[in-house]
Amino acid sequence: MATVLSVSGSPSRTSRTTRLLRHVDARIAEHGHEVLPFEARSLPAEALLSADTSNPELARAIDLFAQADGIVIGTPVYKAAYSGLLKTLLDVLPQYALRDKAVLPLATGGSTAHVLAVDYALRPVLSSMGAGHITQGWFVLDRHITVREDGSTEIERETDVLLTPVVDAFAAALARTGELAAAR
Repeated sequence: MATVLSVSGSPSRTSRTTRLLRHVDARIAEHGHEVLPFEARSLPAEALLSADTSNPELARAIDLFAQADGIVIGTPVYKAAYSGLLKTLLDVLPQYALRDKAVLPLATGGSTAHVLAVDYALRPVLSSMGAGHITQGWFVLDRHITVREDGSTEIERETDVLLTPVVDAFAAALARTGELAAAR
């Protein structure tokens, strides 16, 4: 069993990105992995913006990244790129914070015009941070994520059908990454 840190880079309390991540978390847990949900917006802004790694909450976040076997990174797309909040968090992490980790990049946005943000904005940063294996990323339109009256989340069926093998491939990559790490 691997430990997965599921990171929402959304600044919004009512984030569809975060809702998508919690949906994905459940699927990863079905594979027997432990999932730790994390919202970057929960970090103290002053410590994050000043890169004050002595701040206990920021130090804890850095430790969560270090301890995880895999990372799911979720972000809304703003101006054809990932969120500034996520960028700030990634900038505070050590240069190779993702070394030997499987990483699943996910993004949400209002238009299919933003679909390339996963591969052309987010993936290069994750790669530069030493990610051991970046699985196929996925983009989900905001309108395919619905908040029900009871507060639960519904992912459009066709979107969920397409997303499931992406998440399953990440779960398989976690197993392979774990095997490689154990062999060292």
